[in-house]
Amino acid sequence: MGLFIRRPPKLVVRTLVATSSAIGLVLVAVFVVLSMDAHNRIAGTTGESLDVAERAFADLDQHRQQETLIKLNALAENRGLGDALARYRPVSGSLDPVEREMDRLAGKLGVDALVLTDGADRILASAGPRRAAWPPDQPMHGTSGASAPRQPEEFIPRPSALFRASGISLTALNPGIGFVYVVTALDDSYAQQLTSLVRTPVTIMRGGDVLASALSATERSALLREGVELPIDGTIDLADEPHAVRRLTQTGPISFYGIESLGLSTHRATRNALQILSIVAIGAVALGALASLWLARALAKPIDQLSQKLRHIAEAHDFSSTVARTGSSQELDAFTDTFNQMVKSLQAAEAQTELAYVGSIKALAAALDARDTYTAGHSERVSTLSVLIGRQLGLEQRQLDILRLGALLHDIGKIGVADRVLQKNGPLTQDEFELIKMHPTLGAHILRQIPFLSDHIPIVELHHERPDGRGYPKGLLGHATPMLARIVHVADAFDAMTTARAYRPAQTTSHAISELWRYAGSQFDSEAVEAFVAAWSAMPVGEGQNVATILAGESATVLPFERGTDPGARAAS
Repeated sequence: MGLFIRRPPKLVVRTLVATSSAIGLVLVAVFVVLSMDAHNRIAGTTGESLDVAERAFADLDQHRQQETLIKLNALAENRGLGDALARYRPVSGSLDPVEREMDRLAGKLGVDALVLTDGADRILASAGPRRAAWPPDQPMHGTSGASAPRQPEEFIPRPSALFRASGISLTALNPGIGFVYVVTALDDSYAQQLTSLVRTPVTIMRGGDVLASALSATERSALLREGVELPIDGTIDLADEPHAVRRLTQTGPISFYGIESLGLSTHRATRNALQILSIVAIGAVALGALASLWLARALAKPIDQLSQKLRHIAEAHDFSSTVARTGSSQELDAFTDTFNQMVKSLQAAEAQTELAYVGSIKALAAALDARDTYTAGHSERVSTLSVLIGRQLGLEQRQLDILRLGALLHDIGKIGVADRVLQKNGPLTQDEFELIKMHPTLGAHILRQIPFLSDHIPIVELHHERPDGRGYPKGLLGHATPMLARIVHVADAFDAMTTARAYRPAQTTSHAISELWRYAGSQFDSEAVEAFVAAWSAMPVGEGQNVATILAGESATVLPFERGTDPGARAAS
């Protein structure tokens, strides 16, 4: 073995020795392109920011419309408001109960104002921080007897501000009532709120009038003083400084603009940097003219080999393989090592993406559970119990992964079940029970809109099927129901039996297990019950402990059993 290990020469050494005139020409071309690109990037930075703001504003506006519709529907279906309105009589009735309920709803919905009108468009009551702009016995639209709104939303001027209002009819609750409106003030506070969301100063205008703005006092004064007509997309001068302008959206006579300063100091710094870059480029071209032949022979071959290997990895999407060092230069070897490290980082990123995907599903399940105090942690525990059964049955890891997430989402269809049914404390009527029985079908319909959740659909749709064919929604017999769905059925029922509900305490684990054995083969799959009992028996569990204590380390309650007429029908809801 020799005393010295030969190290490849540095790339800069070979470059200084043999840089070709062709490389010089390439550098000149690159310099021109980079110069133009640098200029365009600086000039276009603000434009790109406005592009992002425009897209964000469109998404925000769509979300606002959906949220407003949800709030209006919630008002139309609110039991407290409905009861108060039902008792109100236009001639002699008191509005105090209605006003109290409106105050509560305004705070809960977080709106600027709620306004209640009669059929003649006269304001009966208002609530919220901006209620002063909507005094009683005044016309809602400024003129007495105005017709009901024909648009989803409208703009109504008041002395204090211009308001955006969306209304819904309440005549079904009380024939003496016309509409209830959700009202938002288009003022500086609203403009600041929009600015924080889209990260671009927002200005709200009607024609040439500035209604609200998040610009600085100097910029706003210049805009008002000069009476500038804002373009849909372009630039204007405010306070001796150019600003980029983009109309984010327009609703009727109201326009929302994003106005960003271009920054003159940034342009000066850019020009100075370009001057220095010109000097460097001239020197690089001179060095590049020394020699290209030797550089091509020394570097073209190893670079070509490296490029082919990189192309193979990219086309095959095979991130498990690595690129071997060429040994031609330290820089190429360092580049190869960096690329190999990047591949490892990409693998790690894919793993993190999978974790984020699982976390999102857990958040979705938790959001469903949060609709009722009796559902907290139910989906998470059912998922854990299902995996416990699956491992006892010796399922492969891929099946366990599908089982884990499918169990988390098993009750996702209850998003479509009304709160009055889902949160009812007493026994359900037959009609209400039929509504509950729709949740597997609704859940499957939801997941079919998400391609990467297709493997989990059978669990969500069929976890209430029974071996005796008396389950729902399809009434499948025996093994016609997939094994994963049968496992979730057992875990779901056990968690429901061992957690508290509004009108009875949690059952003991021994009672729940006896119920599972009792109905094994009829309501529950025998193989899944046997696997669960075997796995549960192996755990160091005391008689007084429940599922939440064992799996989560703290007590919790979940949704009660499905309300049936016999223990065999009490599968977990």
